[in-house]
Amino acid sequence: MRTARLRSVHPVLWAGWAALAAGAVLCVIGWYGVSGERYAERQLPYLASCSIPGAALIIAGAVLLTHGRGALAATRVEELYGLLVAAEPSDADEPVQPAGAPLAVSGDLLMVPGGTLWHRADCPLVAGKVEAVPVDAKLLAGGELGPCPICEPVEETD
Repeated sequence: MRTARLRSVHPVLWAGWAALAAGAVLCVIGWYGVSGERYAERQLPYLASCSIPGAALIIAGAVLLTHGRGALAATRVEELYGLLVAAEPSDADEPVQPAGAPLAVSGDLLMVPGGTLWHRADCPLVAGKVEAVPVDAKLLAGGELGPCPICEPVEETD
């Protein structure tokens, strides 16, 4: 998939660079021709045959380069998405958690000092944090702490 898309992108990029180069050459030739003529009526052929088509080629080259780079970026995004979707879980023994199930199921409640939420002990937001301490019943009763939206603990009153 990647090589087929890249093969179609590279010619667009090469065509863009070629158009930019040809346009620059035509603009230089037109400028040189105009600069050598004293009267405006003798300068018009250089403008019509070199400068205007050169400017059009420069614009066309810029459009082709933009399109080619966008297509190249889209190819890379598709490739990364394919790798992400094709990635299998590292441990096939671990059960896959349903989408609606909470991430944590422990009954112990923890909080981080200075925080505004309480969490289950196995919540990924506090798991492994040494500064996490058990929730104080006074803070729960006072309404100073709210439930964590990730682990969805139920409020326990003592």
